[in-house]
Amino acid sequence: MGPTDFFETSAWACGFRRIAGLDEAGRGPLAGPVVAAVVVLPRRCSFEVLDDSKLLSADQRHALFVSISHHALDWGIGTASEHEIDELNILGATRLAGHRAIQDLDAPPDYLLLDALRIPTVCIHQRPVIKGDQLSVSIAAASILAKVTRDRIMEDYHERFPDYQFHLHKGYPTPEHLKRLQQFGPCAGHRRSFRPVQACLDSQHA
Repeated sequence: MGPTDFFETSAWACGFRRIAGLDEAGRGPLAGPVVAAVVVLPRRCSFEVLDDSKLLSADQRHALFVSISHHALDWGIGTASEHEIDELNILGATRLAGHRAIQDLDAPPDYLLLDALRIPTVCIHQRPVIKGDQLSVSIAAASILAKVTRDRIMEDYHERFPDYQFHLHKGYPTPEHLKRLQQFGPCAGHRRSFRPVQACLDSQHA
């Protein structure tokens, strides 16, 4: 059936008026930043084929990115770099990216729907929803903005580090990426704290 406005409607019924969905992309890759997006949609807003970004084609995601960014009342993007991921760990960096996405809004929301996450550094009423990107229209919209933004960043990484083919696998640990990691060693865009990258560094210094 896809995501609905059930959670948004419940928040409106409780008196909240500026309801945002937040989601991230890029927790699992070995390279590049983690990217969070936050979206404030108008009431009864719907998009054709909107779903969890991982279930859609690249063309569908790009079309939805244009539609969501045009129809949203407000939206913001935040990132945390691979260096911040190494320093904070991936959970801490994901929360940092989410905080930055909220700061990127024109005005803060009064209610935040998140995909099984809390951001303790913001004083906003929060409701984590398990599998939220498949259930909430706002979280699903945020997942699209985050995924498309991160994919574009990784295409830029391919221009900087062409040996690794980041435009194809987006930094995820595919067999091709792991082969190139072994062949060329980690680049400046890799996350040193992630096990395959750390193992590659250890083998270089053995």
